[in-house]
Amino acid sequence: MIKLKEIPTKAPKGLEKEDIKRKTDRMARRIGHLQHIMYAEKKHNFLVVFQGMDASGKDGATRKVFAYCNPTGIKAFPFRKPTEEEFAHDFLWRINKQVPAKGMIQVFIRSHYEDVLIQRVHKWIDEETVNDRITAINEWEKHLERDNDTTILKFYMHISPERQKEKLQERIDDPGKQWKHNDADWKEADLWKEYMSAYEDAINRSDVPWIVTPVDQRWYRDYFIAEQVLKEMEALQMKLPTFATLKPKD
Repeated sequence: MIKLKEIPTKAPKGLEKEDIKRKTDRMARRIGHLQHIMYAEKKHNFLVVFQGMDASGKDGATRKVFAYCNPTGIKAFPFRKPTEEEFAHDFLWRINKQVPAKGMIQVFIRSHYEDVLIQRVHKWIDEETVNDRITAINEWEKHLERDNDTTILKFYMHISPERQKEKLQERIDDPGKQWKHNDADWKEADLWKEYMSAYEDAINRSDVPWIVTPVDQRWYRDYFIAEQVLKEMEALQMKLPTFATLKPKD
């Protein structure tokens, strides 16, 4: 049973920031190389989910970890408030349109879990609907793994409330970040306890495990995520196709 309050939001002591940043860059380069092979081989695909509170670094992690990937082989999609058309369908309808094809990496910035998080916290849905949706999510993720060889990596961006408020304030104080400011983010931050309860429940009821990621320090966040992504990509033992492998079987 995962209890978020028992998991650190900061890097372990004793790490050297500049050393970690160099290691992250090397891993990001290797991820870019393997993404090239994945795109060419077209046997596997990756779905990377970044889910967390506002200002937890979802966009930043995407830029850093996949910095050396070829744009033709990777897509990122930010899930925002559903449109009128999306509201008129089941909650997974808009998600299905963004799943990765063979050879592709797809990054979800927020995800299908919004529908058991924000809607639950604001009581826009009842608990029976929450249960039905969690069951549907588990089945949907298993379907992707089983029927399309999709590797799913779900990162919960574990930020402290103190650090979140610092980052939200930066969006007011720093002219270069003011475009990110949204008054509603502060209102959502006031519901911290309710969100933590919803996140913890969703994490613990997920069949595909979540990776709780310390994000208070951006340099460690990037390293932590890159290490997990690279490990899963290496495990696929991908190879560039050759004439021999491309030749149709008789």
